[in-house]
Amino acid sequence: MQESDNIILKRELDGLLRYLHKVRSEIATIGNPADEDHGFESMGDQLDAIVNATANATNTIMGAMEKNDDVTDALRAKIDDPEMLLLLDQLNKNSGDVFEACSFQDITGQRISKVVKSITYVEERVNSLMNFWGPDELDKIEVKAAEKTEDEALLNGPQLDGQGLSQDDIDALFD
Repeated sequence: MQESDNIILKRELDGLLRYLHKVRSEIATIGNPADEDHGFESMGDQLDAIVNATANATNTIMGAMEKNDDVTDALRAKIDDPEMLLLLDQLNKNSGDVFEACSFQDITGQRISKVVKSITYVEERVNSLMNFWGPDELDKIEVKAAEKTEDEALLNGPQLDGQGLSQDDIDALFD
C-alpha cells in the first residue's frame, strides 16, 4: 500500500468513526431525550389520529349530504315547476360529487398505514441498536435539548385523544 492510500484509508476510517459517534448520539437522544417533544415514538399514534380524524370528518360530511338528499327528495315531491326540479337535480349531482370526493379518506388511510409500517420498521431497528449498545453506554452520551423559539415553547398540540386538556377544562378556564 502506498502512503497516499494509507492517508485516504485513515481519512475514511476517521469519517466512519465520527459518523458512528453521531449515530450513537442520535440514538441516545431517542432513548433519553433532553427535549421530550422529539415525537419519534409517537409518530405512529399521531398518524393513526390523522386517519381517525379524517374518517370522522368524512363520515360527518357524508351523513350531512345524505340528509340533504332526503330534503331534496321531500322538496321534489312538492314542486311542479320544471326549473325548480332542474335545480334539485343539480343539488343531487353536487351531492354525488361530494361523495366521490370523500373517497380521499380511504386512500389517505391506506397511504398513512404504509408510512406507519415504515416508521415501525425504523423504530424496531433503532431499538435493536439501542439494545446492542446497551442503556449504560447510551446514558454516557450527553444529549442537548434543541433550542426553541419562545412561540415554539408554548405549542403543545394537537393532542391525541385522552391527552392534554379536555373541552371541559378549557370551558372551566373561561368561566
